[in-house]
Amino acid sequence: MSADSVVAPAGSAGPADAVSSGLTPLFVRLKLALLKNGLRQSSGRTAAFIASFVLVVLFSAAQLLGLILLRGTEYAPVFTLLITLVLALGWTFMPLFFPSGDETLDPSRLVMLPLRPRPLVRALLVASLVGIGPLFTVCLVVGSVIAVAHGFAGAVTALLGAVLTVLTCVAVARTVATLNVRLLTSRRGRDLAVLSGLVIAVGIQVVNFGWQRLARSGDLSVLDPVTDVVQWIPPASAVGAVHSVSEGAYGRGVCQLLLAVVALVLLLWVWERGLVKLMTAPDGSTLQASSGPSRKESKAGPLSRLLPDGRTGATVQRVLRYIWRDPKTKGAWITSLAIGLIIPVFNALQGTGSVYLACIATGMLGMLTFNQFGTDTSAFWMVATSISTTRDAYEELRARLLALLAITVPYTLLVTCVTAAVVGDWRTLPEVLGLAFALLGALLAAGMVASMRYPYSVPSEGSKTVVPGQGSLAWMSLVAGVVVSMVLCAPLIALTVWLHVAGHATWILLPVGTVYGALAAWAGLKAAAPGTARRLPEILGAVSKG
Repeated sequence: MSADSVVAPAGSAGPADAVSSGLTPLFVRLKLALLKNGLRQSSGRTAAFIASFVLVVLFSAAQLLGLILLRGTEYAPVFTLLITLVLALGWTFMPLFFPSGDETLDPSRLVMLPLRPRPLVRALLVASLVGIGPLFTVCLVVGSVIAVAHGFAGAVTALLGAVLTVLTCVAVARTVATLNVRLLTSRRGRDLAVLSGLVIAVGIQVVNFGWQRLARSGDLSVLDPVTDVVQWIPPASAVGAVHSVSEGAYGRGVCQLLLAVVALVLLLWVWERGLVKLMTAPDGSTLQASSGPSRKESKAGPLSRLLPDGRTGATVQRVLRYIWRDPKTKGAWITSLAIGLIIPVFNALQGTGSVYLACIATGMLGMLTFNQFGTDTSAFWMVATSISTTRDAYEELRARLLALLAITVPYTLLVTCVTAAVVGDWRTLPEVLGLAFALLGALLAAGMVASMRYPYSVPSEGSKTVVPGQGSLAWMSLVAGVVVSMVLCAPLIALTVWLHVAGHATWILLPVGTVYGALAAWAGLKAAAPGTARRLPEILGAVSKG
């Protein structure tokens, strides 16, 4: 699309006016047709859509009924305002983590069409109301305004507030997606998508923590200061306006409603400006690259200067760069790092924690090592050509082990110390650190052997972590690794129990566990190296199917 077709004067007539006149019903029919044709692709997709639709309808009906039953209670404003705010936050951040959720209406696909921005905004806004998500939003918003609306003035305000809230939620999602469309279609966008599980896990823990605090207090009045602020934040201010008008505070209600209107108008204006920029500005990928070096990665970084030359330094850098650059690998590592810290710390904050829960972090990181060659995919042939003897395989595995230790050892120390500080039990810290290091060594040893015996390929595209047909290999790798690591940790667990029963000092577990973990990892290296050198063709064939 040219810039003239997007920003043409309002009084000029042309093909764009003819196209834009019936744009809204056209986009709605297009959305329905694309949804219908998408369901025809496979019976599994149709079944998944029907099942999700039924579940959303049932859940929405239950939420609507629950909100209506809150009508007339003193807690109705608190619940409705917080629900509306959470709903708006979901619409705001969801496009960043699921950029392909509504790719049928991606505005970058309309660049070559002679469309004006304002009719396009209107058509996209209406078409965005078609779907399961908008249905769920409408049910929650309708239930919220019914719960706080009283009298004729409150009913009229409820109608306006519901429309404003739904339109604002959809508009903010479209604005965020439009302003970040080029980011979301890049590698960084895929990084955001794979991190969605982390955000969901953190959000669940935060909600659980807040619910536990409320359950202990038994009084929802502690949320009054929060709701006093939330009622002035759009689009929750529209629901706050319904409550204010129902109480007779007409001036406050009008101000809250005006805030929601201003927010919606501002969002639509920003969205329109974003569409104009998206459809008229050149794509940065088509611009001529500068002649000089444009990336800092072209220079030797501090890591390369710290590592030794040869296979060890090169392999450590390669593994760390895979962890940082590959979206799925990065997502798995960051999710494990975050959840490994969240579980012990949040349990400690709730008063049910123990320093021993820090071993969960070590276990989650250790299980990431059970398929060390899978992320190499077909590029593993370069590693295979550099291995000709058992010694070469041993050095390759040792370098991979050092790269993993560079992350897991400091992290284990951090999580254990933080958990001990929150719980207030520093006396247990040495023995837990010893157990954690022993568990880490056992998992790394089992991971070396499992990577050699049961390698599988990780697909580069899509959400699956195992290519079709290799699910049994993934399960065998996981089960065998866990069983072997448990057997290796059994002697140290028995020693810990004996020291507690006999009343001896348990601090000795720190040096014993550290040495035991190091010996276990070394034994795993020695056991996996001959098999790796012998099974290079099988490993290459297994990891190249993605």
